[in-house]
Amino acid sequence: MIGVFDSGHGGLTVLRRLHAAMPGHDFAYLGDHAAAPYGDRTPEEIYDLTRAAVSRLFDQGARLVILACNTASAVALRRMQQTWLEGAYPGRRVLGVLVPMVEAITGQPWMADVPAGGHAGEPRTIGIFATQRTVDSGAYPREINKRAPEVTVVQQACPELVPLIEADAPPAAVTAAVNRYVDGLLTRLGGALPQAVVLGCTHYPLVADAFAAALPRQVEILSQPDLTARSLSAYLERHPEFDRTGSGHVRFMTTGNAPAVTTLATRFFGKPARFEGVGA
Repeated sequence: MIGVFDSGHGGLTVLRRLHAAMPGHDFAYLGDHAAAPYGDRTPEEIYDLTRAAVSRLFDQGARLVILACNTASAVALRRMQQTWLEGAYPGRRVLGVLVPMVEAITGQPWMADVPAGGHAGEPRTIGIFATQRTVDSGAYPREINKRAPEVTVVQQACPELVPLIEADAPPAAVTAAVNRYVDGLLTRLGGALPQAVVLGCTHYPLVADAFAAALPRQVEILSQPDLTARSLSAYLERHPEFDRTGSGHVRFMTTGNAPAVTTLATRFFGKPARFEGVGA
């Protein structure tokens, strides 16, 4: 079983692509809706909550867990991999959605032995739309510039967007917010255009059309769910010990109100997703 964790609904956009790409695998999704959103929490709180959620998925049989949450990936992933995982759950693995995006942007494997100064290539600019905590962590510019110093990374925090999406706000309200954030990014670029932008929150694919309408046509929008699905498929090919097919069953769990979560989940997952409550 492969575990997928997010602080709320957003990770369902990743799970949707994973399940479509690997329909024979069993998945367990855990949304920490009781503690969401993570974007306003301290790094230590995010680490503790993420570790507790991953432990729960491991204890229920997952051998590999995907952090389908940019905030958790940016703040907690590296620390969990370096200081906690092998001591607490030897032989298990935790991956994050930030990793395949950085690999796609830089053209370098995450675990590659990158020389000082990275691999210089063609200068380009990448825009990052993300939660405030993901922006504050500096994870995207740090990991990208470590591997590709020629890439200029410009970030734009979008603090209102996740609450609007979670509340199923009217399209006009979402569009207005997206327009403000796109304007903010372009203003900081001083009229120059990025070659591509990252929708650095797993909620944002649901409003990708609004970003596409607000951005100049020539700006590429990078899709986290698609990249994560391709990256996981490649990872399982390299690590067959984790590649165990099952019946295609998907279990949906939440630390919050299961009926309320179920009502909104279909929009994110694309088909009915009945959640069960597992307690905070």
